[in-house]
Amino acid sequence: MQLKKILSLVLAAAMSLSMAACGAGSAASSQAVSSPAVSQADSAASEQAAASNAAETVYPVTLTDQAGREVTIEQEPESLVSSYYISTSLLIALGLDSKVVGVENKPGNRPVYALSAPELLDLPTVGTAKEFDLEGCAALAPDLVILPLKLKDAADSLAQLGITALVINPEDQDLLDEAITLIGTATNTQDRANALMDFAAAQEQRLTDALADTDKPTVYLGGNSSFLSTAGDAMYQSDLIQMAGGTNAAAEITDTYWAEVSYEQILAWNPDYIVLASDADYTVEDVLNDPNLAGCAAVENGRVYQIPGDVEAWDSPIPGGILGAVWLASVLHPDQCPEEETTAVINDFYETFYGFSYSEN
Repeated sequence: MQLKKILSLVLAAAMSLSMAACGAGSAASSQAVSSPAVSQADSAASEQAAASNAAETVYPVTLTDQAGREVTIEQEPESLVSSYYISTSLLIALGLDSKVVGVENKPGNRPVYALSAPELLDLPTVGTAKEFDLEGCAALAPDLVILPLKLKDAADSLAQLGITALVINPEDQDLLDEAITLIGTATNTQDRANALMDFAAAQEQRLTDALADTDKPTVYLGGNSSFLSTAGDAMYQSDLIQMAGGTNAAAEITDTYWAEVSYEQILAWNPDYIVLASDADYTVEDVLNDPNLAGCAAVENGRVYQIPGDVEAWDSPIPGGILGAVWLASVLHPDQCPEEETTAVINDFYETFYGFSYSEN
C-alpha cells in the first residue's frame, strides 16, 4: 500500500505547513503528493497524523496516479466522467454519483447502478477500455476523468486537450486501497474513502481472527469464459480465497494472471472446493456433471459453488470486493462464519455506501 502511505505522508506535511502559514497571516496555496524515500516508522506516523488532520483537500493538489503520471487538480471537481466500472462503482460509494456526467458503455449491465444511482443509466457513454470515445468525452467538458490503466494513452490525449484525467489500476486489495485514496483525495471525499477502506479492513481482520485456527481447504476458481481458466497467485481472486480461509489451488502459478490449465492439472490439484466466477457462462450443474472431473474431491463431495453476482461481481477488485471473501468464508467455514452473520455484513455494506439493502433485492 505504498501509494496510500505516500499520499498520507505528504497530505499530513502539507496540512501542517498550511496551518503554520495561517498562523503567520498567510494561507498555503497548493498541496503536493510526491514519492520521497521515507522509513516505515515515519510513514506510519504520518499516516496516523493525516487520518486525524487531513479532513479536506487543499486545491490545487498534485497527485501521482497509478500509471505514475503527475496530475494537478486545480479545484474541487464538479463534473466527473468514469470509463471503468470499478471507478464508477467507487464514485457511487463515495457519494459522488450526482456529479457524474458520463460513464462506460452498457451501464444497464451493472445492477448495482440501477439499485443505487439509476440516473447513471441515462448518461452519455464514453466507450470501453478498448475503444474509448475521446471526442465524446471531451464534449462533456468534465473537470476530472477517471480511466483504467489500459487507457493511459487516452489520459495523455485528454491532458493535451486541457482535460484532467487520473489513471487507476486496482488489481489487488492494496492497489484498490491506493485507488480509493487517490480518488478520495482528488474529489475531496477522504472521510468517505477512509470509511470504505476501514470497512474492508475490519472485515479482513474479523475473518483473520475467526479463521486463525481452522484448516485451509484448497479452492479452484473457474474463470468467466472457461472453467479451465483460473486465477494465479498475482490475481485479486487469489487474495479473496486466502482472506476467506482457503488456499488457492493455482497459487503455484506466479508468472501470469489468468492461466489456462488442463483437466489433468485440476485432478492433480484435487481441490476440496470448486468456485465459479460471478459472471461464468457455465453453471454449477455443468461442473458437477462434467465426466472429465470424475474423482475430483470437490465434485465427489458436491462442493461446487458460484460467487453471487446478482448485484455486482464480488470476485473483482471493486469497492465491495471484500464481500466475496465474506461470502466464501461462510461457504468454507460455516461454523466460524455463519450465514446470518454474513448476510448482516453484506446488508450493512450496501446500506452504508449504496443506500439499499442487499437481502431485499
